[in-house]
Amino acid sequence: MSTHNKNKELIKEFTDSLYNFDINTLKTKVTNLFAEDALIQLCHPFETLANPNALIEQVYTPLADAFIGLERRDTIVMAGSSLNESDWVGCCGYYTGSFEKSWLGIPPTGHQVSMRFHEFYRIKNNKVVETQVIWDIPEVMMQANVWPLSPSLGKEWHVPGPATQDGLINTPYNLAQATRSLNVVGNMCHHLGFYAQGGIPAMKLEQFWHPHCSWYGPSTIGTARGIKGFRNWHQIPFLNALPNRIGDASKGYLFGDSNYVGFTAWPGMNMTISHDGWLGIAPANQKITMRSLDFWRIENNLIRENWVLIDILDVYHQINVNVFARMKELAKARYLNFAP
Repeated sequence: MSTHNKNKELIKEFTDSLYNFDINTLKTKVTNLFAEDALIQLCHPFETLANPNALIEQVYTPLADAFIGLERRDTIVMAGSSLNESDWVGCCGYYTGSFEKSWLGIPPTGHQVSMRFHEFYRIKNNKVVETQVIWDIPEVMMQANVWPLSPSLGKEWHVPGPATQDGLINTPYNLAQATRSLNVVGNMCHHLGFYAQGGIPAMKLEQFWHPHCSWYGPSTIGTARGIKGFRNWHQIPFLNALPNRIGDASKGYLFGDSNYVGFTAWPGMNMTISHDGWLGIAPANQKITMRSLDFWRIENNLIRENWVLIDILDVYHQINVNVFARMKELAKARYLNFAP
């Protein structure tokens, strides 16, 4: 068995304890899997945790208390090597349960809830030594009807797993196939950088994206269908508002497995909000960084599906907008019969 397949098996022991959630089993798996000094980086408002035990106390216990019958469902599990001979496992899916208690100030709905996740684990000597995690917390706000942000341009829905139903990769690791997939995504990202010099034609989107591609963005942006949808609902507002965005390749990890490619960075981009149009944020030359965790599926040498999570709450936090405070005002008025 290859190193990458072994690493996926290691992570599966941990994720299985979240599928059939049991706090004692989870504690054992976290203790066995994570290095004591592991770098554990989660999205806002959790941020970097002090140690693996904080995953239990500060993250999963409160979530399980709120999402009764907490259940983790993975739709993509892939692994590969990246910069500096690092070995990664990338997981995409969603957490679900019956939302019966308040969580992060989000009022419960009493109904089944779903929250997307992208989670990446760097493994060394059979231990997780680093993890980078984004949960789509705004998606939960949306389901609780306390949406405090501007309307999404794309479609908001329950984002599906791969159309080919092959995201849980358990076949022997195929380096040649992984390399082909990496080349498609790597060349696509490289051409995106030509926009400043040659505009839309220079990016050659049709060369890399399938005509019926689906781009599954985070809540606040939504899903876009086809190259036209990708341009209209994400790329145009993003490029217009953040024209000086700069990606830092030294902070990102790109790796492939079969027809899938994963990317993780913490953060991976620097930019200035200098123009209007993106997420309804008023431009005031605010300098920000961006955490983005991505998965691509390649079909016939073209990108057919792309799952993207951005730490949107961190973006707002950097520009001193307290999304949770705004949400709590909405929740107070609606659920506590608040009257001024």
